[in-house]
Amino acid sequence: MEAIKKIELGRATKLIIITILGSLLLAISAKIKIPFYPVPMTMQTFVVLLLGIMLGTKIGLLTVTLYLLEGIFGLPVFANTPEKGIGLIYFTGPTMGYLIGFLIAIYVSSLFKYDKKILFNFLKLVFSVSFVYIFGMLWLGNLIGWEKPIFKLGAQPFLLAELFKMLLLAFLIPNILKIKKSIKII
Repeated sequence: MEAIKKIELGRATKLIIITILGSLLLAISAKIKIPFYPVPMTMQTFVVLLLGIMLGTKIGLLTVTLYLLEGIFGLPVFANTPEKGIGLIYFTGPTMGYLIGFLIAIYVSSLFKYDKKILFNFLKLVFSVSFVYIFGMLWLGNLIGWEKPIFKLGAQPFLLAELFKMLLLAFLIPNILKIKKSIKII
């Protein structure tokens, strides 16, 4: 009985550490801006899908939920938040739909089976990340009004960077799968 308790405690500790490290990685990916055309890119969506592939549905969703809660409670984890963060006010602003879309994207990306076929992996990733933009544009349209050019404001400037990130991730998936298999997340 004692051995079972130790195993369960060990799994819980590992789960907590993985979730915290994943949310930290996501926060770092939000803060790094890479020069790109037409707008600088962050690596948030790349990391969201990477976490979906690496951690699976439950742990992936838990990780993104922790990240969102950190931001809602005022930690400066979101892109463009000041050092002191602004919590719920920032969360419910123009980017809320995109942030909620992270949950759907990680869920969808974690459901797919990935292999060495780069084109099929790329298509799965593009489909998964599309939910970030669908939810983002839905929220943005409700917030600023549907008479505004929502696609032009909320998706078009980011599409080239998204395609680049998804292509990069598609090429990395065979190596990611080897790492995942060797470390057995949980």
